[in-house]
Amino acid sequence: MNHMTSHTRQLTLRGFEPEVERALRQLARREGISLNKAALRLLRRGAGLGDAKHDPAIGNALDHFIGTWSDDEAREVDDAVAELRRVDDDMWR
Repeated sequence: MNHMTSHTRQLTLRGFEPEVERALRQLARREGISLNKAALRLLRRGAGLGDAKHDPAIGNALDHFIGTWSDDEAREVDDAVAELRRVDDDMWR
């Protein structure tokens, strides 16, 4: 009886095209994950199996056009627009 789960099986892939390798490394670096996890995410996407549970990066497909913010930049923007989030109670009476 085989007690291996599908999560422990290994598969070796060779012959990555340079642009595929680049995308793989960029995803790993951007998400702070291993190359193995990045490869699994890309495989899931390519197979049409990507979902939020397995791939929190889905929905960022246009990031390379618009860029992303660092945590510090995001905090700076949040601080800058904080006043816009304040509800003026007098206007809602």
